[in-house]
Amino acid sequence: MAKIIKKAAVKKAVKKATKKAAAKKVAVKNAPAKKSAVKKVAVKKTIAKKIATKKVVVKKAAVKKVVAKKAAVKKVVAKKEAVKKAAPKKEETKLKVSNPLLDSIIDGLEERKAKNITILDLSNIKNRSFDFFVIADAESSTHVDSIASSVEETVKKQLNERPFHTEGWENAEWILLDYVDIMVHVFQQQTRDFYRLEELWADAEITRLK
Repeated sequence: MAKIIKKAAVKKAVKKATKKAAAKKVAVKNAPAKKSAVKKVAVKKTIAKKIATKKVVVKKAAVKKVVAKKAAVKKVVAKKEAVKKAAPKKEETKLKVSNPLLDSIIDGLEERKAKNITILDLSNIKNRSFDFFVIADAESSTHVDSIASSVEETVKKQLNERPFHTEGWENAEWILLDYVDIMVHVFQQQTRDFYRLEELWADAEITRLK
């Protein structure tokens, strides 16, 4: 009876060992597949990570391009504004306004060949004392006197008006004729170049008659 029990125990132990060995074989057999699966997952994760990194890099590059483009546009706009500011003020060669007194004064200037006739339109400037400044020059004091006299005579003849105030006849370097709303300045050329009246009213519309 003891032999039978012992035999049964041995058989059970062998069966257990065999079962264990078989499980081990299966585990060993499945190990490469498991490793391969793990490797595949790792590779997939690495690829996904690389793709994500690449996307981030591409996105950053795109953002950088947009920023650079905006900076370039801003620079172009700033350059245009600078050019616009630096550009000399456009000057007209034909009067835009119709003013009988102004027209008569110009007739008087042209009658005696006044040079470099310039009209400053101050009508859009606040707190102005005059609507127009008319500036011209001549070659000599005799010529200055002649031009100023021509303006007075022409305005008197055409409009029956006289200047409210005049000065500068003594040496005729700079004769001023004040017609209340219009101030006429007739200079000798060097005197005009020295005083540069046009530069005192940068906001005025300037017309230079040929």
